[in-house]
Amino acid sequence: MEVLRNIVWHSSTITKPDRHRMNGHKSAILWYTGLSGAGKSTLANKVEEKLFERGIHTYVLDGDNIRHGLNKGLGFSAEDRKENIRRIGEVSKLFVDAGAFVSTAFISPYQADREMVRTIVEPGEFIEIYVHCPLDVCELRDPKGLYKKARAGEIKHFTGIDDPYEAPQNAELIINTAEKDLEECAAEIMKYLESNGYIDEAGE
Repeated sequence: MEVLRNIVWHSSTITKPDRHRMNGHKSAILWYTGLSGAGKSTLANKVEEKLFERGIHTYVLDGDNIRHGLNKGLGFSAEDRKENIRRIGEVSKLFVDAGAFVSTAFISPYQADREMVRTIVEPGEFIEIYVHCPLDVCELRDPKGLYKKARAGEIKHFTGIDDPYEAPQNAELIINTAEKDLEECAAEIMKYLESNGYIDEAGE
């Protein structure tokens, strides 16, 4: 594009490793993906609480909240979903560069879109968390009444009903929220972060 020819990347004086040293921990994207009602936002917020209690810099980007501002105006077609995830990926990368853990709670139904985000950060900075919950269980939960509306034809392009969900093939973590309670699920994620050197183990 012609406009990009006159835009030059400006490197920061303070680097990401500098921020890691100051914060005392690494940074990464915790990418929660799964069907509506699987528990993505609930789990992301619980993990954020645990990180925050340990003095770790963290922030949650929630799908519904983002569509009230940054992605206001985007619909739910495959093209709009792709753009939705692209923007979130770029914002998430900024959080990682700033030395924070950023949790993203989005259905993000397409494998290619999630992999695109993985490619824009460094190896190890994208942690895909498949929040697995069977469709029938998600429908029974239906906390926002969306499945009922989708079944009635009031909502089009609803993932799991008339649009597909492509489950992760190589997620770093698979969390089964239909079989485990919230504390157990959050503990699995914290253990992963400790075991892989993103954060210190509790008590250290």
